[in-house]
Amino acid sequence: MPDLSAMANTLFGSVLSAALTPGAFLLCLLSSLLLGAVIAAAYMFRSRYTKSFVVTLALLPAIVQVVIMLVNGNLGTGVAVMGAFSLVRFRSVPGSAREIGSLFLAMAVGLATGMGYIGIAVLFTLILAAAGFLYTITRFGETRRMEKELKVTIPESLDYSGIFDDLFAAYTSRSEMISVKTTQMGSLYQLHYRIELKEPAKEKELLDAIRCRNGNLDILCGRVPANSGEEL
Repeated sequence: MPDLSAMANTLFGSVLSAALTPGAFLLCLLSSLLLGAVIAAAYMFRSRYTKSFVVTLALLPAIVQVVIMLVNGNLGTGVAVMGAFSLVRFRSVPGSAREIGSLFLAMAVGLATGMGYIGIAVLFTLILAAAGFLYTITRFGETRRMEKELKVTIPESLDYSGIFDDLFAAYTSRSEMISVKTTQMGSLYQLHYRIELKEPAKEKELLDAIRCRNGNLDILCGRVPANSGEEL
């Protein structure tokens, strides 16, 4: 009967020895590049992306892996590397939650391969990629499809407190005022609502009723905005 403990130690142990050999380095590097491609492919699934970000995501595990191998317990080098990464942070543009999560995943895989734990890196990548696919293809975390963002402009002569309450009661199952903004040098108010329609087919009826009340000023009704990593 095979020794399961020994097999686990072989699969999930570090391939690096006390002295770094060219063979071990190339094995870790190829593993990082392969896993980086898997992470990039998982990120591209049903998301908006740019080629530059996807290529960077695919290369990031290999970059982190080389950095970890070069540090290799050297405190001074580690402090210098930390300072360099801190400078890079201020040159980057804030991304969506999905982008940030993918970057952390790529860095974690690079840390694992940099320390020689290729088996752990492979298992970790496959599990996280599978979880990402599952959450994406299911309705987990989705907002309600009936939910809309409504922006209505009214003249300053109208009292906006409860001005559309009767219309919302008739056409929506839930409504909430998000904000009030003055515009046109204070001569107009822009009311921002989050509503949930009872029947999507009656959206035009609601807008027509609002137009009759706000003097036919601007009305904007659309989907609740999401970040740049929104599902297609």
